[in-house]
Amino acid sequence: MRLGVDLGGTKIEAVVLDDSGAERCRRRVPTPRGDYAATLDAIAALAEAAERAAGPCRSVGVGIPGSISPHTGLVRNANSTWLNGRPLAGDLARVLGRDVRVANDANCFALSEAADGAAAGLAVVFGVILGTGVGGGIVVDGRVLEGANGIAGEWGHNPLPAPFLVGELPGPRCWCGRHGCIEAWLSGPALAAGAAPSGTGADAGAESVAADAARAVAAMRAGEPRAVDAFERYCDRLARSLAGVVNLLDPDAIVLGGGLSNVDELYVEVPRRWSPLLFADRAHTPLLRNRHGDSSGVRGAARLAD
Repeated sequence: MRLGVDLGGTKIEAVVLDDSGAERCRRRVPTPRGDYAATLDAIAALAEAAERAAGPCRSVGVGIPGSISPHTGLVRNANSTWLNGRPLAGDLARVLGRDVRVANDANCFALSEAADGAAAGLAVVFGVILGTGVGGGIVVDGRVLEGANGIAGEWGHNPLPAPFLVGELPGPRCWCGRHGCIEAWLSGPALAAGAAPSGTGADAGAESVAADAARAVAAMRAGEPRAVDAFERYCDRLARSLAGVVNLLDPDAIVLGGGLSNVDELYVEVPRRWSPLLFADRAHTPLLRNRHGDSSGVRGAARLAD
């Protein structure tokens, strides 16, 4: 059996999968925000509880909102900032008493959906997270493609392609310090802010993001002009951004995850808009809804040692 842990900003979740991919156990605890030592202790206690319930596991994988630098071995680019600069993989191996595989949470999502999810059996899969942030992961022949610098799939911090709409240059400032990143345009808070009544903005707090984005989508479906316009721009920007991925990687499928993956209209509008942007005579790339929902990240973490 395999143990997977998803280290999120508000919760830590663990799951045990057997060889068939069936879940044998699932546990969840709040994340000790801002406290690195307490985070290690919480993961260790969660792993112990999961194995007590399901039996010993031969491997442990952990998905994190960031990545491990292959050059320093330290966490970088995590929006759970108390992890940055820490030797998380080594510290987890110490507290758990075994080797631990650590990967970006978007890579875990892509691995899960390529293994037994929406893209099962396909050779090259690009997994997309559209939520509080925007991430991506690449799986080739059942293996996560990490790259020489450990940043393969990090499309969210590329600039928005072909900016032409009013206000797209230089674009909003991203948390990474750059302007006009794809994440700054396509996150849930970005959609909510674009659809909010003029002058009100949108609450981008972690707990309100899903509600704000859901309100924006509901307003679009109700025909509220500002929300309709914001969603049109969102679809156009997502199509441009994913067309660049298709032209570069040409995956067998793109799978959407995160809160915005539940918006049905995206699966019609985005492929329709990206088709003229692809350097191909016909566009066959499917845009798929994830199969495992919020469970994909932790399921993919469990599969890291496959």
